[in-house]
Amino acid sequence: MQKTDIQAFYPNYSPAEKQKLTELQALIHEVADESAIEILESAKWGQLSFEALKGTPIRIDKFSDTQIGFFVHCQTNLIETWRSLFSDTLSFSKNRAILLDLDQPLPEEALKICIDQAFNYHLK
Repeated sequence: MQKTDIQAFYPNYSPAEKQKLTELQALIHEVADESAIEILESAKWGQLSFEALKGTPIRIDKFSDTQIGFFVHCQTNLIETWRSLFSDTLSFSKNRAILLDLDQPLPEEALKICIDQAFNYHLK
C-alpha cells in the first residue's frame, strides 16, 4: 500500500509536526506489516486515517502547538485500557487521544501495542 505524503496532506504544518506525524505513520505501517494486517489510508474529518477490517480507525493530526494526537473512536474502551497500561509512559486527552510531544522521541513499544489493539479491536 502506498503511504500518504504527510508533507502534502498537512501542507501548513511546521516541519517538526510533519516529521513527528511521518514517524507515527511509519510506525503504524510497521505494526500492520508485522501483523499481516491490511490497512486502508484515507482522509476522515480532515485527518489522516488508518483502518483495518477488524479494528477501529486510528487518526493522526496536530493536537496543539507542541503535540500531535493519535486518535481513536471515543466510544471504544481503548484509551481507558491504555491509560491503565501506560499512564507512566503516555499522555492522554479524555477518552479519544494519545498525545505525543513534538520534542520527545515516540514511545514506540507502548505505541506498537496500542496500534495493534486498535487494529484488532473487534476481535476481542
